[in-house]
Amino acid sequence: MTLAPVDDRRGAFTALVQQVHEPLQRYLRRRTDVSTAEDVLGDVLLVMWRRLDEIPADAPLAWSYGVAHRCLANQQRGQRRHLALLRRVAAERPVTVADDADPALTEALAALSENDRDLLRLWAWEDLGPQEIAVVLGVTANAVSIRLHRAKKHLRDELERRKNAAPAGHLGDRQQMQEPR
Repeated sequence: MTLAPVDDRRGAFTALVQQVHEPLQRYLRRRTDVSTAEDVLGDVLLVMWRRLDEIPADAPLAWSYGVAHRCLANQQRGQRRHLALLRRVAAERPVTVADDADPALTEALAALSENDRDLLRLWAWEDLGPQEIAVVLGVTANAVSIRLHRAKKHLRDELERRKNAAPAGHLGDRQQMQEPR
């Protein structure tokens, strides 16, 4: 099937798809769920388009089954790797802050937005400057400077709020002890 002009190639591919689409669909649906079968069928059709000149004229369906078999195996391997990664991530102890960090800081950071936390971690823990953070986040260094300034302010405000919201009993006891009776 050596075809040079694009229109001839498109026509040959269309004819081939009409011939193998339904059998491939049945083949894949017998081996996996409908959604995965559709995804794999799309991969098979892409391979067929790319390798149209290599498809044997006397056995296009058998060749297509071979491609479908390999595409499905690739998809299943990828799914197994994905699930293994999810299990590893779930098994790891979540890292929030350094183990020796101040509990007030840990709580204040947890109260911030995810964007503020990420920005502050890049700046403080990873020791990156605005230029480097800009590369990580895909924004300008000026935007990083502005966001970092705001994030630091949010952290200061949160720390101050928590300090002022300390249990009233402690302050009240101290005031009661200092007041003459």
